[in-house]
Amino acid sequence: MVSQGTEPRTIRFGPFELDLANRELRRRGHLVKLQPQQFAVLQLLVERAGQIVSREEIHQHIWGSDTFVDFERGINFAINQIRAALGDSADKPRYVETIPRRGYRFLHPVEFLSESAVEPNSSKTLGLVASSEVPSNNAAPPPLIAVRPFWKKPILWGAVALVLIIGLSAVWWLARRRHTSPDASAQITVKSIAVLPFVNLSEKPGEEYFVEGMTDELITDLAHLPDMRIISRTSSMQYAGTKKSIPQIAKELNVDAVVEGSVVRAGDRVRIRVQLIYAPRDEHMWASAYERNLENVLDLEQTAALDIADELKLQLTGQQLARASRSRTVSPEIYDLYLRCRFFWDKRDDDGLKNAIVCFNQVIAKDPSYAEAYAGLADTDILLYAYAPTSSAKLIGEAEIAAEKAVYLDDNLAEAHTSLAMLALYNDNWNWMEAQKHYQRALRLNPNYATAHHWYGDAYLEEMGRVDEAIVEIRRAAELDPLSPIIATDLGKAMIFARRYDDAITQLNNTLALYPDYSLAHYWLYYAYAEKGDYSKAFVELDKVQTFLGRPRYLAERAFLTARSGDSKKARVMIDDVQALSQREYVNPSAMVYAYTALGDKDQAFAWLERGYREKLPFMGSIKVVPCLDPLRSDPRYSDLTHRLGLPS
Repeated sequence: MVSQGTEPRTIRFGPFELDLANRELRRRGHLVKLQPQQFAVLQLLVERAGQIVSREEIHQHIWGSDTFVDFERGINFAINQIRAALGDSADKPRYVETIPRRGYRFLHPVEFLSESAVEPNSSKTLGLVASSEVPSNNAAPPPLIAVRPFWKKPILWGAVALVLIIGLSAVWWLARRRHTSPDASAQITVKSIAVLPFVNLSEKPGEEYFVEGMTDELITDLAHLPDMRIISRTSSMQYAGTKKSIPQIAKELNVDAVVEGSVVRAGDRVRIRVQLIYAPRDEHMWASAYERNLENVLDLEQTAALDIADELKLQLTGQQLARASRSRTVSPEIYDLYLRCRFFWDKRDDDGLKNAIVCFNQVIAKDPSYAEAYAGLADTDILLYAYAPTSSAKLIGEAEIAAEKAVYLDDNLAEAHTSLAMLALYNDNWNWMEAQKHYQRALRLNPNYATAHHWYGDAYLEEMGRVDEAIVEIRRAAELDPLSPIIATDLGKAMIFARRYDDAITQLNNTLALYPDYSLAHYWLYYAYAEKGDYSKAFVELDKVQTFLGRPRYLAERAFLTARSGDSKKARVMIDDVQALSQREYVNPSAMVYAYTALGDKDQAFAWLERGYREKLPFMGSIKVVPCLDPLRSDPRYSDLTHRLGLPS
């Protein structure tokens, strides 16, 4: 406690300081706004930390017995504002606990600091005081412990002096070493983090989906931290079961720190252990363990994320604190099912996506208020549409309904806003303004959401003709998800649209070095070679994606390439074969547009463009920047079409 005559001027708890002299609340030195009455209530609770403070005491202390106000409303408002300032929750309090029908209790350990210098073994020193050890205002001070004056004994005095000399010498040596050793003095700066897949310690088969879900939740919560780059799960999950060292993983993902963890699930209890490692030196920074019932499992990840933020001394705003500290409970059965849905969705193949649709609908049937399930359903429909546009009308309509429902239930879901941005183009007559609004909203909500950066660059900026800006945005997505083949491929595609063919070829070959069988990278590499005029290499790459494209589209693409290489007669024979196939099989209009443009047949090219417009196909948005359509741009029909698409002239 503070010695007689010395009043504490600051009370510290967690990352907060209560400055009693200036009547200010600060978080890591940054001012947190509180009204005078709210500050007085917080001061009273903090000074009585660990004790129940009745509502009557607060009334008497703050308002006084002679003041007649709507006290009940006043105290409720004050407590709500205090919790908002601290990022606290009434349901899962970390600081202010409500004691029903009695009052409130401050939970967090506190430390009283005086302005005067602190001396060793002085009563002016206040260490970290546990909540139960904080004295009340009227409590008597604890009894002093009697100590025999050992300094009267020469032998003991000599021993003490020797210990002091050795201790001071060690301090001097360590200080000197700190200033002379470059390794020891190196500052630890963390601006980027990768969360590695958690290890399943439950020894129970079939729990991989649950453990992956725990990893994903922590990534999601960390993604909201300010000024911090968090690697996307699609990249970090590729290190499951890896034998690579932490420094090697960090180098590949270009991050400063790595989070490792383990999960133990026993019945309805879940325990996770998390540790933060400074990657360049493989140096342990922090570790903690958390345990909850399954219905409160989301609190595990929130608490861990906030603790990591405290360890890294991040400055969270009041809004960020409130979002990170929001209380979320979920039925164990429904949460378990939801994790299975995301497990299917992450497979990104036809079977996985179809299973995900069934699964997300099961979650919604059990809990129609589960916003994340609607967002997941919208994401699944959009991906299925991208893979199989023949069923576009049904899929896009269902995706829009699901995304709008998700936003209605939780307007702070970045994933749902990203889906709505894409749907504003395909299901809302190419509403570019609405798409931009949702993309920007998603990026404000979660600056670390790689898909939002990716789609904003690829499906908005690029199609607006702002290709250089698109490349910057897709690069940002690649920084967040460095091992994503689709993002790496779309970066190469953007370079093609910027007419940077050599850069595109390098980018796509680098992608194929990591993913040799990735068909989409081979497809855009074929197109890059075609635009550069290297037709022999273009034919080689096109042949590699014959199965991927399907027979009709492959023939149409080959007709395009054959015409570009100078053999128009052979190209016309091939395109006639495709026209015949189109009577019984679906033919993607884009390849037909390219082929007829290469043959100089503008009437057929525009006929197939109109078909793409009617079907609201994704490729229509890019007609402004696709190089092979340059011969069409002087035609009035092109200007009319871009006007109807809402594209800038």
